Amino acid sequence: MNAPPVGRFGDGAAEPAAAQAHSTAVMKIATFNINGVGARLPRLLEWLEEAAPDIACLQELKAPTERFPEAELKALGYGAVWHGQKSWNGVAILSRGDTPVERTRALPGDPDDAHSRYIEAEAKGLVIGCLYLPNGNPAPGPKFEYKLAWFERLRAHAAGLLKSGAPTVLAGDFNVMPTELDVYAPERWGDDALFRPEVREAYARLVAQGWTDALRELHPGERIYTFWDYFRNAFTRNAGLRIDHLLLSPDLAPRLRAAGVDREARAKEKPSDHAPTWIELDL
Repeated sequence: MNAPPVGRFGDGAAEPAAAQAHSTAVMKIATFNINGVGARLPRLLEWLEEAAPDIACLQELKAPTERFPEAELKALGYGAVWHGQKSWNGVAILSRGDTPVERTRALPGDPDDAHSRYIEAEAKGLVIGCLYLPNGNPAPGPKFEYKLAWFERLRAHAAGLLKSGAPTVLAGDFNVMPTELDVYAPERWGDDALFRPEVREAYARLVAQGWTDALRELHPGERIYTFWDYFRNAFTRNAGLRIDHLLLSPDLAPRLRAAGVDREARAKEKPSDHAPTWIELDL
């Protein structure tokens, strides 16, 4: 099967570049699992120039804190806070024209958890939580139990964020396909940690607190993917998964004006296996 045209939405529909389209009255927020900030730095810088998000959340830096490309990002006008980890994990929040104010760099609830999977900051009047939820495979097993426990910690923290009343976005790689619409062949994924009932239920409980899944809110019936494996020509066949999400607190949901996926980033040379996922909020 031929791949759909490369565009900004999951169905391939083209849209003008955000750098040309969005005005000062609109804020663009994106999440991008970069899959190695060292190896993908040219792709990251290229995308930042083209898409010009106001805020960008990155996951899977796969680099220690001291190897984060702060100078290169600053040259493009982005300030950043980040939490690195050698070879694994790692998260960052970028803000165009200023520097985010860090609130925490660990998800509360387990002081012994050394994984760099969560960072939270204030940026442009919002609270931004950037997360990289555990994969959890093989399931069942210790990694799967860690994933479910991490989800519960996230849910507890998210409830506190809602209670605070601060306008909040939770963005990142959640490693969950919430519904069958979010996976190219659901019948093949029943035992996978990204699609098992326990994980989908955990995501549903999180959203039920009052969060809005922004991409699905604006595209309720479309097959839109954010990840395509490197193997078996997954991108060419459009055999993808939607695992990168942006959740909005109730006060931000009415401001949601656009949401999409920059599929063309996945078609570049030596890309991440994820594509940037973004929203635009009316200010």
